[in-house]
Amino acid sequence: MQSNGVDDYTRKSDHTISRLASIGQISAGIAHEVRNPLTAVKGFIQLLQPENPHPYLDVASSELDRAISTLQNLLQVSKPDLDDEPYIPIHLCSEFEALLYLFQDKVYRVQIVRNFRDADQIIYGKRNQIKKAFFNLLKNAFEAIPHTGEVRIEHRRTEDQIHVTIQDTGTGIPEEKLELLGTPFFTTKDEGTGMGLAQVYSALYQHGATIEVWSRVGEGTTFLIKFSLESMKEIKLADLELQDAEGFSLEQFFRVNHNRFDQMLLVDVAQFLDYVKKIKYLSPENFLDIVHRLLFATLTQQREDAWSLAAERGANAAKHGVPLALVIDFFLAYRKLVWDFLYTYFRHRRLGKEEFFRLEKEINHFTDLFIQQYLVQYVDAQNKLMREQREMLEELAVTLIPLTSSVAVLPLAGTVDTYRAKKIQERVFKKIKDFNLKIVVVDVSGVAYIDKAAVGHVFRIAEGIAILGCKAIVTGIRPEIANIMVDMGISISGQVEIQSTLQKAIEEYGLHKTKA
Repeated sequence: MQSNGVDDYTRKSDHTISRLASIGQISAGIAHEVRNPLTAVKGFIQLLQPENPHPYLDVASSELDRAISTLQNLLQVSKPDLDDEPYIPIHLCSEFEALLYLFQDKVYRVQIVRNFRDADQIIYGKRNQIKKAFFNLLKNAFEAIPHTGEVRIEHRRTEDQIHVTIQDTGTGIPEEKLELLGTPFFTTKDEGTGMGLAQVYSALYQHGATIEVWSRVGEGTTFLIKFSLESMKEIKLADLELQDAEGFSLEQFFRVNHNRFDQMLLVDVAQFLDYVKKIKYLSPENFLDIVHRLLFATLTQQREDAWSLAAERGANAAKHGVPLALVIDFFLAYRKLVWDFLYTYFRHRRLGKEEFFRLEKEINHFTDLFIQQYLVQYVDAQNKLMREQREMLEELAVTLIPLTSSVAVLPLAGTVDTYRAKKIQERVFKKIKDFNLKIVVVDVSGVAYIDKAAVGHVFRIAEGIAILGCKAIVTGIRPEIANIMVDMGISISGQVEIQSTLQKAIEEYGLHKTKA
């Protein structure tokens, strides 16, 4: 009897898992054995650098860092169970929205299509591992599109599964290479290590998910990930191994375990910190300092400086372009970790209901106020930056190009709406007076779109130029602009001259450059 397609796929999936597990065991051993001596070599180079500085030592140190980082990634991929990150409820749709925020610089060439159904569904898993896996899949999808294209993300629930589809219209993968996906160091990119997809397969298989891939060269690739709802682990309270003693106050408990707190927080917000590391004037330590001061201000009731800290750091994050979605993610991870520590602290201590709710209200209320202040200052600073950038662009967009000491061209390009038309009017009138211009040629041939109200405003600008005693010439009127003028009944006074092209107007007035 012939096996059906489901049986064939199940055997293929089992074979893939078995193959990757075998490779993982071998890779973990190699990574562990090689990493240790490389780390020792790195240490000796660091000792040599201050005494015998040399460019070759700098290069060697840099290359060793890269090699150790690759081995560390390999070890994490091969032994994901070593990560003690707890299982928590995860809303995949919310996580995708946060991840897509990191690819905003791609939207000018790649269209992002979301189709999120059953968005209220949750899975239980290691959030950082899941986010990193989907980040790697999205990163590959965007990088597979060399020019313009589309990335589509779908989320839906079937009877007993959550289906997530990530599809791109990129270069595609040859069929004979599909079975090698997920193997460490196998990649279809010119530059790459293959560790990204290795982490994807390792993390998703650990969560009981299956992965199906379709691809066609020149058309694109589709990943379908299926999470079984039946296999989802129940959420559990975090049971942390922390230093504690009977006489410890809550403040002492957190101070003794602050290194452990930092380590766990760095794991939970790994993607946020990866983003921060790319910013020249920010560092992970900057954000660790925020949570340290927030935490101990909460515990010691010394909160006078907390508000100014929130205001300063919120504005600073906005100025350096840290995405707001990642900032919120960071504070959510902080709050969760604080309560994991509190659970561990009170696990062996008697705490009445009234005392618990008083503590909960006190900690959460102060944390909420701090985050609120931080976000308010972030948004205010961001809005201020946007206004400044818009004003700068408006200034650049209104450029009078001098042809002679008394003649200039005002080229209009892009989209002209009513707001921009008013700004153009303000700046042009001022520059006419400042430069004592006699002739201004307004060229509209570069305008891609202009709304009806703005058409009337542009010609009122031309009339205003004439009122200032300066001759106004309008060039480059296209048929669609002429149609709007006719429909709106816009008439041109004798003070405004119309020429078909800018070149013709320049020739008409003998303004072209003469040969030396």
